[in-house]
Amino acid sequence: MAAFLYSGPIGVLGGLIGLGGAEFRLPVLVGPLRYSAKQAVPLNLAVSIITLLASLAIRGRSLSFEPLAPLMPAILALIGGAVFAAFFGTALAGRLSNERLERIILVLLVGIGIALIIEGLLPEGFRSALPNNPALWVGAGVLFGLGIGLVSSLLGVAGGELIIPTMVFAFGADIKAAGTASLLISIPTVAMGIFRYARRGAYAERSSLTQTVAPMGIGSVIGAVLGGLLVGLVAQSLLKLELGIILMVSAFRIFHHGRTKAKAAP
Repeated sequence: MAAFLYSGPIGVLGGLIGLGGAEFRLPVLVGPLRYSAKQAVPLNLAVSIITLLASLAIRGRSLSFEPLAPLMPAILALIGGAVFAAFFGTALAGRLSNERLERIILVLLVGIGIALIIEGLLPEGFRSALPNNPALWVGAGVLFGLGIGLVSSLLGVAGGELIIPTMVFAFGADIKAAGTASLLISIPTVAMGIFRYARRGAYAERSSLTQTVAPMGIGSVIGAVLGGLLVGLVAQSLLKLELGIILMVSAFRIFHHGRTKAKAAP
């Protein structure tokens, strides 16, 4: 019941912004649901794939995919780099301690939260940093994708919190088109992470799938439906500011959890 109730609002936000909601679920999985960070990562990915597919279906009915056509070289390059990095990133995740993984999550979420708040304060006429050159976009997309795929496999996130600013800042997409592109890029990246974690036995414990992944997936889908239907009603700058604040709050919750656990250790 707790997993279901927490996942509803997370799904709404995911549907609005075009994220799988994994960055918001991490504090829930590690905090109230009491999983270790290393257990939470593959479970987070499993819920993410459900939410991503639901968000894509809903946004496909309320938004046109036509604005993505000029961005396809960058999108395909990002997919290629992200899937490649996700394939190898799971092995690295297995070598990290829970404490180090929590510190990485903290730094990642705080940094992205600050970046999105700054983005929300930028004037609406802000344009991309990269010239509109397909070859340059492909090269940059592969490099960005490698970083996104590594983060996804290490932290169990879909990568949307990195993909959206990349699409906006580097390739000049508006926030709503960037959200839809984020889903297209995140789905194969998360699928690769799930495949690799499954091969490593991360989903062998069935109770975590039935008691956490299933109810979180259901709640996230319901929330994603609501968020996707409301996507055209919220100002872009407000979306960025709210997302940045929520990410930073989530990061400090994780930091507090890790610090408390460290103090309690003998």
